[in-house]
Amino acid sequence: MQTNVMTGYADGAVSSLMDELIPPSPVEHEPVMIEQVKELLDPSPGDVIVDATLGAGGHALAILPRILPGGRLIAFDRDTDALSIARGRLAQFESAVTFVHEDFRDLRAGLENLGIRRVDGLIADLGISSMHVDRPERGFSFSKEGPLDMRMDQSQRLSAHTLVNTWSIEDLTEILGALGEERFAGRIARRIVQARDQQEIQTTAELSELVRQAVPAQARYGRIHPATRTFQAIRMAVNDELGALGSLLGSLHEVLNAQARAVVISFHSLEDRMVKRTFAQGKRHDIWTVLTKKPLRASDEEVERNPRSRSAKLRAVQRSAMQSTPAFLSPEES
Repeated sequence: MQTNVMTGYADGAVSSLMDELIPPSPVEHEPVMIEQVKELLDPSPGDVIVDATLGAGGHALAILPRILPGGRLIAFDRDTDALSIARGRLAQFESAVTFVHEDFRDLRAGLENLGIRRVDGLIADLGISSMHVDRPERGFSFSKEGPLDMRMDQSQRLSAHTLVNTWSIEDLTEILGALGEERFAGRIARRIVQARDQQEIQTTAELSELVRQAVPAQARYGRIHPATRTFQAIRMAVNDELGALGSLLGSLHEVLNAQARAVVISFHSLEDRMVKRTFAQGKRHDIWTVLTKKPLRASDEEVERNPRSRSAKLRAVQRSAMQSTPAFLSPEES
C-alpha cells in the first residue's frame, strides 16, 4: 500500500464529512475563520509567514497587508491550478509573495531551497478545497460525474482510478474502514472488486452507484450520501493526507523562530487529533505555548454564510524561546 493508515481513532471522525463536501459560495471564496487566524497569527510588518495550504489565497489576502512593508509570504500548494488562481488574486502583492509548488510535507526542504532557515509564522488550512469539488474533471465529487482522479498534485502517479481498479480487497477494506470509518467497508470493497473484474471502473458516477448498491437498502437514505465516506477515504489515501500532515507537524518546531506562531485548521477528528497530540507533546517538552486550550469554532454567523466552516477546528501554538541563530541560511549553507 502507498498510504499511511491510522486506526483506533475516536468515534465521530467523519461526522463532518458532509460539511467538508459542501463548498462555500461559488461567487466568492471565503477563507475559514479569518478573524481568528489574524488574531492568533498576529503578523507584523517585516515578518516572513508561510501559508502551507495556499488554495485560492483567501488567508494570504488577509495576511499580506499586515506584513508589509518588508514582509514576505511563502505560499505552498501542491495543486498547480490553485497556484494559478492564487497568483491572479494576489497580483497586487506579487513582489512580496513566493509561490512554491510543493506538498507541505516537504516544508523544511522547500524553505531551505529558498535560503530560509526559519519563519515568523505559519497557517495551514487542511481539508478539501471548494475548487476541487466544483470541478467535475478533477474527480473529487460523487455528485458530479467525472473521471476517477482525486489527485491534489496532478503530477503524481497514484490516482483514484489506479487505487480503485488495482488495490486488493483487503487494502480497500482497510482504507474504507480506517480513513472513512465506513461500517460497510467490506461489502463496498467486495462490490468494487466484483465490478472491476467485469470492466474497469472509470468515473465518479460509476463508483458512487457501486457504493449505493453495496450498502443495505436502509442505509441508502440518510443525512449524508452513502458514498460520502468512501470518497473521503479514497481521496485521503490517494493524497496520503495524514502522512503529509504528520510530516508537517513533525518539522514545525524546526522552522519556526522563537515566539513565532502556528495556526492549524482541521476539518475532522483524524486531523484534529494529530494536531492536538503534537501540540500537547511539544508543550510537555517546553517547545510550545498552546494558545488555544480548546479548539476554536466558527461563529453561527460564519457557518450560515459558509457551511464548510461548521466542522472547522482551529488550534494555535507559539514557539518557545530558543538559542538564537540566523533566520536565513548563509550562502555556503543554501
